[in-house]
Amino acid sequence: MYIKRIKLTNFRNYKDLELNFDKHTNILYGANAQGKTNLVEAVYLCAVGRSPRTTKDREMINASADFAHITVETVKREGDIKIDIIISRTLKKTIKINGVPILKMGELMGNINCVFFAPDELKLIKESPQDRRRFMDIDISQMSKSYFYLLQRYEQVLAQRNKLIKNTRDYNVLKDTLPIYDVQLADTGSKIVISRIKFIEKLKKNADETNRYLTDDKENLELEYTGIVGNSIQEIKAILLKEYEKNYEKDFALGYTSIGPHRDDIKILVKGIDVRSFGSQGQQRTAALSLKLAELEIFKTEIGEAPVLLLDDVLSELDSERQKKLLQRIKNIQTILTCTHFDFADKNEQKQFKVQDGHIKNS
Repeated sequence: MYIKRIKLTNFRNYKDLELNFDKHTNILYGANAQGKTNLVEAVYLCAVGRSPRTTKDREMINASADFAHITVETVKREGDIKIDIIISRTLKKTIKINGVPILKMGELMGNINCVFFAPDELKLIKESPQDRRRFMDIDISQMSKSYFYLLQRYEQVLAQRNKLIKNTRDYNVLKDTLPIYDVQLADTGSKIVISRIKFIEKLKKNADETNRYLTDDKENLELEYTGIVGNSIQEIKAILLKEYEKNYEKDFALGYTSIGPHRDDIKILVKGIDVRSFGSQGQQRTAALSLKLAELEIFKTEIGEAPVLLLDDVLSELDSERQKKLLQRIKNIQTILTCTHFDFADKNEQKQFKVQDGHIKNS
């Protein structure tokens, strides 16, 4: 698949823009704060329905306007798809697929598949388990709408269980009531966990191979899903039910549910060392990039075509040798790449756009 065209009206610093992309490498270059990242953000928004930069949709509306309109036209193996998103200061966000409004966000998933990477994505390695769970959940949701709805259901039941724990001060009453929620949590949670475990199993081989490629075979990378694990949905469900019950007193004292897939994590090792705690910044950066590039292979295998790769200011974080390796790796995949300047040998294989104050010029 590839993105053919993007149209922006009142989106960030773009008042009115229409841009055609190449099927392969597209380079958006220019000084900082000119609008390069805004274009990448618009594509990501049309893929997953949310911004990678803000949780407040209204922040994406141009300061002088009351609404923003984003259109992305995509060519896929099964046919063209057009996504329209309208963000208003006063009305609910509207999303249309080929002109038809959708009622649930899950309907958007999988229409445009993308992999996004920016320097801030180092938090995937360095920060909390929540960032690594989000990494898994966004990818799996793009490949499976049912997984997206499982997550929604799990969060709903979890919120109900936590409210009960917080508001019930009689432990005996709580202990008699919690099993009702435990069965629902274990049912959805077990399916979430098995999907994540299978995803990590597929990801780790490609991630290790990519990390070795980027480091001239000097550093291997290992991944391990940690938390509630098992070999089947039934086994995981039984473990979850037992763990929920075992932690009643702890949850009562804390005021929330302390165990489950909402607490799980990924262990990331480079040369056998926990890269989060003991890896250098270079190792962390390369590991994060390896995970992102490994995602491409999973999409190819699971869906049958590569996703769009969005690289926002990533080259500045890499030395010249790793820049060359990266560009060689992605040359047959549609990539939208931002940078302040470029000096690549294969300029003829790339389409360049100069970005200046919300305007685009073909180079």
